[in-house]
Formats: sequence, C-alpha cells, structure tokens
Amino acid sequence: MTTATRSAFDELASDLRESFLLSSTEQLLGWDQETMMPEGGLEHRSQQLALLSRLVAERDQTELRGELIAACESDAELLSHPVQAGVVREARRDYTRACKVPAKLVEALTKTSSIAQHEWGQARAANDFKRFQPWLENLVALLREKAACLGWNRSDGEPWDALADLYEPGCTAKMVEGVFTPLRGRLQSFVAQLTSASRKPSNAFNEFEIPIEKQEAYCRFVASKIGFDFSRGRLDRSTHPFCGGSHCNDIRMTTRYAMHCLNDGLGSTLHESGHGMYEQGLHFSQVGLPSGQSVSLGIHESQSRMWENQVGRSREFWKWARGTLQSELGIAESRFSLDELYEAANIVEPGLIRVESDEATYNLHIMVRFEIERAVLRGDLEVAGIPSVWNRLYSEYLGLKVPDDRRGCLQDIHWSMGAMGYFPTYTLGNLYAAQFFDAAKRALPDLHAQIAQGEFGALKTWLNREIHQHGRQFSPTELVMRVTGKPLSAEPLMQYLETKLRPLYGI
Repeated sequence: MTTATRSAFDELASDLRESFLLSSTEQLLGWDQETMMPEGGLEHRSQQLALLSRLVAERDQTELRGELIAACESDAELLSHPVQAGVVREARRDYTRACKVPAKLVEALTKTSSIAQHEWGQARAANDFKRFQPWLENLVALLREKAACLGWNRSDGEPWDALADLYEPGCTAKMVEGVFTPLRGRLQSFVAQLTSASRKPSNAFNEFEIPIEKQEAYCRFVASKIGFDFSRGRLDRSTHPFCGGSHCNDIRMTTRYAMHCLNDGLGSTLHESGHGMYEQGLHFSQVGLPSGQSVSLGIHESQSRMWENQVGRSREFWKWARGTLQSELGIAESRFSLDELYEAANIVEPGLIRVESDEATYNLHIMVRFEIERAVLRGDLEVAGIPSVWNRLYSEYLGLKVPDDRRGCLQDIHWSMGAMGYFPTYTLGNLYAAQFFDAAKRALPDLHAQIAQGEFGALKTWLNREIHQHGRQFSPTELVMRVTGKPLSAEPLMQYLETKLRPLYGI
C-alpha cells in the first residue's frame, strides 16, 4: 500500500480510538449511575452523559472521518488484508449511519434516557406505570425520530427495523416474525407437555436459604473458575443485572441475589460472566477499532446464555458444583443429591419475571416484548395501552394472569434506556448458543467430562479462538457459518431442550 494510504489508515485508527475514549467514559458513568451514584447526582449525571454522547456523535460525523475512510477504500492492497479491510468496511458502515442522526438528537436521547432510567426504578418500586408513562412517551417519540433518520425498507419494512439493525446487523421485524411464529407454537406445546407431566423434578434446593454474603462469595468463586479475570473486571449488585465497562481490561458486571434461591444469583452471574469473558477475549491492541468490538448483541448473548444454560444447567456442572458446596458454602454434600441439584436448575414453570424464567419459557417472554415495541413504534399502540396488551399477551403466550405492573411491563430496564429493537437479540442468542455449543462438542469430544471435573479452560479457549478474537471481521451470519458450517436454525435449541427436559419430567 502507498505511504499516503498507510498514513490515512493510521489516522483513521487514531480518530476512531479517540471517539471510543469518549464513549467508553460515557459507559463508565452509566455503570456508576446504576451502582454507586447517590440519587442527588441524577440531574448532573444526565447532563454529563448527554454532553459526552453529543461529542461522540459530532466526532463520528466529521468530514475528515469520511475522507480518511474513502482514502483507505481506494487502496486495493490495503483491502487485501482481511483485518484492515474489516476495519475500513465497518468504519464506513458506522460513519454512514452516524451521519444520518443529528448530534442534538443523540444528546436528547441520552439525557432523556438517563433520567428515565431513574424514573423507571422509582415507578417499578411504587408499582406505578403512570409515573413512568410520560418518560416512555418522550423516549418513543425520540426513537421514532431516530428511526426516521436511519431509514428502513419502505416496501416491506417498518420503523422497528431501523433500530434493530443497531443491535443485530440485518435484523428486521419480518425476519424475527418468521422465526418467532413457528418457534412460539412449538415452545407452547412443549411447555404444556412438561407442566402437565405426572413427574415433577425436585425444587428443594431452590427453597434452601443461603445468606446473601455467602452467595456473593460463591458466585465470585464460580465466575473466576469458569475463566472471568477479576484483575480485569469486577462484580457488583444492581436492580437489573448487566455487563458494562470501558474496554476489555475494565469489565463491570452486576448481579442480584435472592436469599431463598442460589440459582437466581448464580445463573445471572454465569450469564454476565459470559458477556464479560467475550469482552475480555477481544484484543487490547484493537481497542477502539471494529476489530476490537463484538459482532452483535445476538452473538454477545450467545456467550452469556451458553455459560448460563448449556454449561450452568448441565448435570456435569452440578456434579462438579456439588463438591464445592461444603468448601465454599458450608453445605454438607449429603444435604442434596446430584439429582436434586440438577433438577432444581431445570425446573420448568411459567412465571412472570423474564430474568428468573427457565429455558423452555424464556423465549416466550421475549416474544411479548417484541410484539409490543413493534406496535408502539408503528403507532398501532399508544404507550398508555402497554400494560393491558402486556397482560393479554402473557395470558395468551404463558397462561398467566399478571397481578401488577411491577411484575408486568415495568420489570425490565431496557425501554427506559431507549433500547427498542433490542429484545429479540436474546432469543437469537439462545439459538446461536445451542448451535455454537454443538460445534464445541464436536471440536472437544470430552467437553462434558471436563465440565464434570470443573475444567472450563478448553471451552473458553475454543470460544476465544472461534468467536471472540475476530471482533467484527465477520457478520453474524458469516460467523455462524464459519463456526458451525450451517445457517442459523432453531432446531439445535429445540433438540437440546427436548433431550434434556423430557427425561426429567418422565415424558
């Protein structure tokens, strides 16, 4: 490549990294707001976050950024190098999108969502949707404006598509509907079989009280054991578990605990650790560049769900974990059998709370949210009507009567963050996770035996090599084909669920 092109690429990389320094600072302030910040700091924090988001947006829209990308695109030799070509391709994608959304709109969304998150928390605690309603109405108006700026396929698309593409490239409502509709019927039928079965797995372990402090120490122990590096991250508590931070060497995870159920805190810790290990698996040398960023939220979710479910709910995991209960929690190994521990991790019972739901019902929760936010963005549903539609869909999809909004439409933080178009990435993550884990078992024939011995390093190394290290070099579709040899399918997930759960319920 020419000297001029090399200089342009280096300048582009430097420009991208400076934008990332600002945006990663914004992420840390967001983490602090959810974990450490006193309530009185909210107004000033919202202004800090709004300013940072506007500065990032303005940097991402400069003519210089566009000129540097164009200079790199003109050099065929540079584009012959896969990693550098990926950086230029993704920088162009990001630049084109950034230029469509005015910096003032970005700033308004950030400031509104910062305060809305606080108001959501207060409304949730008070079980008062009307308190949150005006903030959600403001956010929906801003999100519709953002979708209009980004644009969508006017022939068969809708506003939801423009926002979903921010989280999962190429994702559309039509595509999601095509996956969700047959999957919903299959899941509802399967759940009905399980819940009507005469045999019921033991739930004794989920009713055993363990002090929160002991649970917290145990969850840290397990997170470290599976490979989360606490010298490059931390684990705190929050109302809604999440994984954030500023870069691969500064990961901020949170979780929450229930006195009567270790599986709640352990499951969310395994989940967030999966996110954290994905971030820690990215190359520090590529921080701030597309080559040092995750592919998509669906792929990210596949990592968290795999560690939470395919690993953390497996019989092999509990064979190992049973031996740690005495040393780490003071629970005599004879107190619970392996069958009791394994069964408690795999109880199927339709419930109101998404983050506490089992594997068989989890995706039905996602489908409710998808239907609602799609309708709201299209203008087919007013924000004021969300509680009633939510309650109706929970009755139709899960057979449940929703007693109040705290356990209904106020349970998730996402909409208060302005994150519409986000929820289906959870189900996509479940599909990716099952397909990736099948590929891992083929590559590591003794994987189950390793897990039973508490040896998780081979799986983590495989994930680092096959998924994490590539950054955004491949699209989600390309990555799935590269790793598994097949396009994304719901079949691996259903086979996994049916093979595991049918014997537990005697069907």
